[in-house]
Amino acid sequence: MTKFNFLFVLLLVITITSCSKKTTTQEDPIITHRDSTVNPADDFFMYANGNWFKQNPIPASERYNGIFRTIGDTINAQIKQICEKSAKMTDAPKGSNEQKIGDFYTAGMDTATIEKLGISPLTEEINKIKAVKDIPTLLASIAHLHSIGANPAFSIYVAQDDKISDKYAVFLSQGGLTLGNRDYYFNTDKETENIRNEYVKHIQAMAELAGYSKEIAQQNAAIIMKMETEMAQNSRKLEALRDPIKNYNKMSLEAFSATTPNIDWKEITTSIGLKNVDSLIVGQPEFYKALNQMVKSYSIENWKTYLEWQLLDGYAGYLNSAFEKQNFYFFSTVMSGVKEQKPRWKRIVEQTNSALGELIGQIYVKEYLPKGSKEKLLEIGNNIRDVYAERIKKLDWMSEETKKKALFKLSKIVMKVGYPDKWKDLSGISIDRKSYIDNIMAVNKWAVNDMVSKYGKPVDRTEWDMQPQTYNAYYNPSNNEICVPACNILVPGFEGRMPDDAILYSIIGGSTFGHEITHGFDDQGSQYDEKGNLNNWWTAEDLKKFQAKTKLIVDQYNEFEALPGKFVNGDATQGENIADLGGIVMGYEAFKKTAQYKNKEIISGLSPEKRFFLGYAYAWMVNYKTESLAQQLLTDVHSPAKYRINGPLQNMPEFFEAFGIKPGSKMRRADDKIIVIW
Repeated sequence: MTKFNFLFVLLLVITITSCSKKTTTQEDPIITHRDSTVNPADDFFMYANGNWFKQNPIPASERYNGIFRTIGDTINAQIKQICEKSAKMTDAPKGSNEQKIGDFYTAGMDTATIEKLGISPLTEEINKIKAVKDIPTLLASIAHLHSIGANPAFSIYVAQDDKISDKYAVFLSQGGLTLGNRDYYFNTDKETENIRNEYVKHIQAMAELAGYSKEIAQQNAAIIMKMETEMAQNSRKLEALRDPIKNYNKMSLEAFSATTPNIDWKEITTSIGLKNVDSLIVGQPEFYKALNQMVKSYSIENWKTYLEWQLLDGYAGYLNSAFEKQNFYFFSTVMSGVKEQKPRWKRIVEQTNSALGELIGQIYVKEYLPKGSKEKLLEIGNNIRDVYAERIKKLDWMSEETKKKALFKLSKIVMKVGYPDKWKDLSGISIDRKSYIDNIMAVNKWAVNDMVSKYGKPVDRTEWDMQPQTYNAYYNPSNNEICVPACNILVPGFEGRMPDDAILYSIIGGSTFGHEITHGFDDQGSQYDEKGNLNNWWTAEDLKKFQAKTKLIVDQYNEFEALPGKFVNGDATQGENIADLGGIVMGYEAFKKTAQYKNKEIISGLSPEKRFFLGYAYAWMVNYKTESLAQQLLTDVHSPAKYRINGPLQNMPEFFEAFGIKPGSKMRRADDKIIVIW
């Protein structure tokens, strides 16, 4: 699941278990956000959230507005307090959490020094690139750039082996594209063509800021665009990257090296810090065959130009205002429609949290997390898992043999909730107040070293990939685990009071726990067993039935036209769409067991059923700028927020009954097209 940022959010008091019938003089966002001019049978997303959108236009400094942004603002305000308090502790012991947080934040806010330094913090690295003279030194330079967080030419990382989850493996994937998605280099619609044209201008502008003449900058931009376009031509589309089997090509280091004779992979892996690599898992072999040819088809000077660009692009946001503004203009204004930068403090707070979130999280848990949050989240999560088991047992399309294995996998899902019992050791990062970009590089180096150090060691299944202050959640198929950070307990508009169960089980139960658990049974997750290994546990007949059902959800979402002529990519988004449908179904099933549902309690004039579905719509109350929405359609495996609500609800008879959605309505699929998977 991917969340982002909402309204006037304060923390909850988490001490009670369920709500009794209540009337309140406090504002109820479930009521005030509705737009009564919209028929819920036509567009439930706008019916539930339209009034809030009218009253809260998207700020010039944001890509979107809605629940995730304002929750993010609240968390950022708390992190700002942590940063400022730490910054004032000038006598904090060297190496302490407070010293690192305070110095990182202070250096980022020291614009006078940043302006004075200009591009000079990168001079040493640029000179290393300029010293490249042949293919061996070129490959060494590429490896070095990977070790400092720049990622030219390809992607290399250490993760659990998909087929042997108790061992770490070295993965190679396609990469090297500044625009990220291969389709930006080829789509012919006017918006994408404009992005390509602006991208070339952006490279030129950045080169001129770096000291190149206009003529040389133009030549460099053309070379870089040509090289990246060739890489893109040999890259797989977003939807093709979803198949874990086709993107798992394991071979010995020697065998792979034989297919790319111009690239010394033993030297590259060793230079990055990977020792005694015996095998590689290559995601897209065709990409590397093309890259092997490019090593010789482009001159060393061309490659040096590309590498210098990759370095500059990776660090431009941390340089002086001229570089930062140009970087913002292209990536935020051109690509996402954002007209103004966020205030400096907010940018540095977000970067400090991104860099040192593990340290900030320790303070956040102690000072800002409501007591009982972890316990309440676990309670909801366990209730969702219980009803999931009940649903699986009653499925009419699955055999008893497969049900038994599905239930076993469900029972083995590990729920990491709230915050970790053991924090990552960031003692190896040295931070001071002298140079912001040096601090960024130090964090990047630590992250790469931490990753490569895992190779050859036992897998640590207790490790978290998110911090407690991250409003997001994930399912990791290799560990068969879900992770729900503590701040997911936040429900905007219910500050100082516990939301009723309809809200808790729609937002936290459905769109969070139910969603993440379903990822273990979506088109990708369903291919992994209870231990996290790629292993087919389905009977042939059941797998065929399951794939027929996932095909239906692909077809449904392919029909959603999010912008004129631009549709949701049903193939690329199917995993998230399956999880959304499973999430709301499980959230509703768990809600039916609460006193609020059983007693038919009326709150703010709404039945339990109506509050639940309005609560679910609240979970995805997000309004995008047009450019940002277009970008999401091209690059994101999540459907736009509107279809994360309307899509699954079109398949729920309980929703039809609650709001009187008649056959033939836009919000109701025909009875013979209702999709039921889990």
